[in-house]
Amino acid sequence: MWDEMRVICNKNNQMGAELFAKKLFVLHVICALNLTFFTTLIFAVTPRLHTDEVGALRDIGRRLGKRDWDFGKDPCSGKGNWSVPITRKGLESSVTCDCSFDHNTTCHVVSIALKAQNFSGGVPPEFARLRHLERLDLSRNYLNGSIPPQWATMRLVELSFMGNRLSGPFPKVLTRITTLTNLSIEGNNFSGPIPPEIGKLVNLQKLVLSSNDFTGKLPAEFAMLTNLNDMRISDNRFSGKIPDFIGNWTLIEKLHMQGCSLEGPIPSSISVLTSLSDLRISDLKGRGSSFPPLSDMESMKTLTLRKCLIYGGIPGYIGDMTKLKNLDLSFNNLTGEIPTSFIQLAKVGFMFLTGNKLTGPIPDWILSTNKNVDISYNNFTLESSTPVECPRGSVNLVESYSSSADKLSRIHPCLKQNFPCSALRNQRHYSLHINCGGEDIVINNDTKYEADLEARGASTFYSGQNWAFSSTGNFLDNDIDADVYIDTNMSALYNVSRPDSELYTTARVSPLSLTYYGLCLMNGNYSIKLHFAEIVFTNYSSFNSLGKRIFDVYIQGKLVLKDFNIANEAGGLAKPLVKTFTALVTRNTLKVHFYWAGRGTTGIPIRGVYGPLISAISVDPSKLFWSSNLLELNKMDPIVDNGFLGYDKDRIRGPFVNGPIRSVI
Repeated sequence: MWDEMRVICNKNNQMGAELFAKKLFVLHVICALNLTFFTTLIFAVTPRLHTDEVGALRDIGRRLGKRDWDFGKDPCSGKGNWSVPITRKGLESSVTCDCSFDHNTTCHVVSIALKAQNFSGGVPPEFARLRHLERLDLSRNYLNGSIPPQWATMRLVELSFMGNRLSGPFPKVLTRITTLTNLSIEGNNFSGPIPPEIGKLVNLQKLVLSSNDFTGKLPAEFAMLTNLNDMRISDNRFSGKIPDFIGNWTLIEKLHMQGCSLEGPIPSSISVLTSLSDLRISDLKGRGSSFPPLSDMESMKTLTLRKCLIYGGIPGYIGDMTKLKNLDLSFNNLTGEIPTSFIQLAKVGFMFLTGNKLTGPIPDWILSTNKNVDISYNNFTLESSTPVECPRGSVNLVESYSSSADKLSRIHPCLKQNFPCSALRNQRHYSLHINCGGEDIVINNDTKYEADLEARGASTFYSGQNWAFSSTGNFLDNDIDADVYIDTNMSALYNVSRPDSELYTTARVSPLSLTYYGLCLMNGNYSIKLHFAEIVFTNYSSFNSLGKRIFDVYIQGKLVLKDFNIANEAGGLAKPLVKTFTALVTRNTLKVHFYWAGRGTTGIPIRGVYGPLISAISVDPSKLFWSSNLLELNKMDPIVDNGFLGYDKDRIRGPFVNGPIRSVI
């Protein structure tokens, strides 16, 4: 009996266990269904921007005048003009959010780009209320003042104020945002020294300080920025030498030091910067040096060492930089021959060796290339196979031969030193008028300005009847396949009469060097008038007006305008300005040279806008001309015009025709 009861108990226990297991399974299913249900409810909630940040955006929009933000739509919804499609390069209006907070129910603003919106006024302190903001781009606006102190609490990673009107000393508040990896304050009006606190920004990978008015020595704390891969300090007024500590920037890929008043030589520590792909140094002061050690820079694509007081030969290893696209070694004291290894530079589209003392024969590959190569103003040896005329292609050879070619009549004057005159005495001229970049026009019914319509300019020599020009350089960073060397005015001119206004509707521009020649002029003193008007930077109260064009002007080799700014001299944009100079012509040739020394903005209104601009040139005899040229005038054949004794108006123009000369004949 006990055995039977034991069997019954075991069966009951087994049935109970099975029932319990079934109930437990049902419970698991119910829990799973409930979890799925509640999860679905959670995911069904549309994430929205935190209300505090909505209020911050309202205040920011009010301060900036951003009227198209639609607060009827959630800023993180992608609706209501919170992210406008980009219609042209450089223009952007977008707010980007991260909606992964609080189980994907809450959004925070992480990025704002308001580029080329022409916002004016001060920088809103309310940006600091966006606690999760990492990227802020306010480039190309019209903001003034400085950076609000409230920003010290921000945790920005990327910040750009490029192309505004911010001013004052370097904003130290930025040095407290130690999360920054990318900082650009290029193209503003900051001044004074860079504070040592800059060394706190040890995470910086990109630092752009170009086109301000910073002064003093580069702070030693720059040496602490060892994560830099992009450093640009061009167009400032620093002092002292390029420091050795640049060798600490071993990760650097882009280094720009153009026109920033530093002294040479380039330190040997540059040799360890083997990741460099874009190196631009120009217009150094101080003493000269041999070529800097760059032999291990196999990634180099753009190499500019212009007017760096470099002497000696060009290293052959430059030809091993097979990725090189732009090479500018112009206006140094380089000697010797062009290295044979340069034939390997298959990717180079622009090579400028202008203004050196290079010798030897001109390599055959240069004469046959379709690349832009400028070797003008050198001392090359005349060979049987070298040109006897200046080619009209993409190679510029003006004044490229040594003085040994001066007495050879078969060599065109354009190839000889100082571009001598080969015309007969009675074929020489007394005046010259050029409408730079424009058509033939007649001013005041009697003065004809000759057309100057040659479209090229990278490595170009152009010759008219009694004048010529040589143009060197390409506009960097503009992402344009074919540079434009003639600009056209698109706005109204100020303070100019209608006949004269035609001179300022166009202008020739150059990114590096532009020389106009007055050919076969009678020797003597001349009055040279240079006509300018800033027709590229326009639209007052917008970022388009913030560009600064600065260049130098030489006449007969003498510096007559240093750091010349057309708009500043004229008192505004689109205002014609005439600068008058007197120069002596002794060898029948007049040279007017315009040179970009790395000064001025390069990114306003877009990248690649900089360099000399000239609207027209007029050359007429000065008062001193007559007393020094009576003998020469008497050798010419006078003509009779309406009873007055004078000279051929095609060769003698101006107020002296039938004027003062008459009484001498």
